[in-house]
Amino acid sequence: MQRFATSHGEAHVFYPEATDAVCTAALLLDIDPVALVRRGMGKGRGGSPDFALAQYVNDRPYAASSLLAVALRTVFRTAMKGVCENRPGLADETRPLRIVLPAVPANGSGEGGGAAMVARLFEPLGWQVEAAPVPLDETFPEWGESRYLRVGLSGTLRLADALQQLYVLLPVLDGAKHYWVAPDEVDKLLAAGEGWLADHPERALIAGRYLARRWSLTRRAMQRLELARLAEADDREAEEFDNAVDDSGETAYATGPAPGGPAGQPAVAGATSGSVPEPDAAAAAKPPSLAEQRRAAILDALREVGAARVADLGCGQGELIAALLKDARITEVLGVDVSSRALSTAARKLRLERMSERQAARVSLVQGALTYTDARLKGYDAAVLSEVIEHLDLPRLPALEQAVLGVARPSAVVVTTPNAEYNVRWESLPAGHVRHADHRFEWDRAQFRAWAERAAAAYGYTVVIRPVGPQDPEVGAPTQLALFRLGTPAAAGTAPAPAGTSATTGAATTAAVTTPDTTTPDTTTPEGGDTR
Repeated sequence: MQRFATSHGEAHVFYPEATDAVCTAALLLDIDPVALVRRGMGKGRGGSPDFALAQYVNDRPYAASSLLAVALRTVFRTAMKGVCENRPGLADETRPLRIVLPAVPANGSGEGGGAAMVARLFEPLGWQVEAAPVPLDETFPEWGESRYLRVGLSGTLRLADALQQLYVLLPVLDGAKHYWVAPDEVDKLLAAGEGWLADHPERALIAGRYLARRWSLTRRAMQRLELARLAEADDREAEEFDNAVDDSGETAYATGPAPGGPAGQPAVAGATSGSVPEPDAAAAAKPPSLAEQRRAAILDALREVGAARVADLGCGQGELIAALLKDARITEVLGVDVSSRALSTAARKLRLERMSERQAARVSLVQGALTYTDARLKGYDAAVLSEVIEHLDLPRLPALEQAVLGVARPSAVVVTTPNAEYNVRWESLPAGHVRHADHRFEWDRAQFRAWAERAAAAYGYTVVIRPVGPQDPEVGAPTQLALFRLGTPAAAGTAPAPAGTSATTGAATTAAVTTPDTTTPDTTTPEGGDTR
């Protein structure tokens, strides 16, 4: 026998059977209902605080609820962590387990409770589930069944995994927590759900019920779960994905003489994802920044193709979305980013919660990785990849091409990226360095044109290359833009480039495709591509 003190009663562990073949550990939680009331935690499931008797007469001492989940963590703390000091390798072994819960509440609240909910929660984790209703009174079967289930779970897995799953799913089945759900509950959920929750088909239901239907916390948990799922699929750390927003909220500057500006002015801005250094002119007559010129060029391209429904892929903090919403011709905007922090910042800057219902209906923000096909991206008139491709490792670029050009297939795609040749004009940018620490490569004009023409040919698009920003006679403009249009030049309304036209001159060029080919693209990278 073992006894453990908890904040709401005593937990007893005893072993009805302990042999070389089988060991049964029974946990009995002896709850003091009066103590619960005194601590302000005994209002009862569905009970009203104005109904005093409900605080004393409830199912807390009898049903496997969130109280039992807390007791599991108190009693089996090292087992839940997968630690066994006396036999270190034992905790890592999978073994046949059977768990019996004599009385489990499984309230649906419109979410399909009962035995069906138990199966939905546990079967995807590899458990064989037995769930039978407990009669109100076996002596009087005509009284019918109670809302409680006797649950049996059988499976082969690590004990630590089984306990972590119970710790999360018991409160989910209970549908009510005995304590205030604070923001740190998100961390507890994700810690206990590591390795199984992100891929669970009912993760939204689990997060919502575990967090007592506090939707702000649920949304935060879902964003982090999606980030973990994408990171695992890419075999990377989640922090590598969620790096679009500087935690400090500050912008760093490298000072030096800017192109065309006085010495000592900010020359290179430490940018978040999707931004590049911008020349700074004299304060007296400040021209539009490069970011503003880039957004204007994108809006011009979208007007040219007549796009009304636009997907901003890699939307960052929502600057382009804000510009799109100002254009009455744009009826719908979808913002997609892999960074949950960037999406939260975008929602705050766009003031989504304060928008009118009509305006809010025009915009939606979703989390996703652009290197995976996503049905949510289909059906849009145009997609924008503004300062996005350079943040990908070059071997991942064909996957983005397939997801956007091959599967989503909008009528038009606008891509902007830095022109590496122009970097020599940034006097504070060391030679050989890219403009942002997260840039995996930066292309010169010939490399960008080669990539755009190959991608267009592979997926049945035509493409026009345009400069963005002030033109330099030697190195071109600081940003280069590619406008892809689905179909042949006649269908797209564009003409092939005149013979001899070169992207290195800074003039617009067109790649014409007369026979669309939707097969898998060539995975080779443009010659001379920077793999940093």
